[in-house]
Amino acid sequence: MISVLKFIFRLLGYGCLAIAIIAGISDASTSIAQSQVDLAPLGQVMFDLFPDTFPILQPAIERHVHPFLWDPIVLTLLIWPVWAVFAPLGLFLLWLGAKRRRQRVQFA
Repeated sequence: MISVLKFIFRLLGYGCLAIAIIAGISDASTSIAQSQVDLAPLGQVMFDLFPDTFPILQPAIERHVHPFLWDPIVLTLLIWPVWAVFAPLGLFLLWLGAKRRRQRVQFA
């Protein structure tokens, strides 16, 4: 059972890293084309992808989870660039799903 969870963590981790790399390349190409740094924030990308469901995200989180989660935590993540959110998340998931090496203990 634990090996299945580790596989899922690794799969999600690689997916998050792929999203981070794609977003980084997109930000870099946009910045080069505009001759200025232009990083797409996560909130704008989510609104572009889900224009109907994104506005109900705030009331849903405040009502069903906790109001504290929305204001300092989710709002902070929504103004960060996409790659800055998904890269650490992907690395963390890969760390959780890493195959651990067993160390041999030799007695003298």
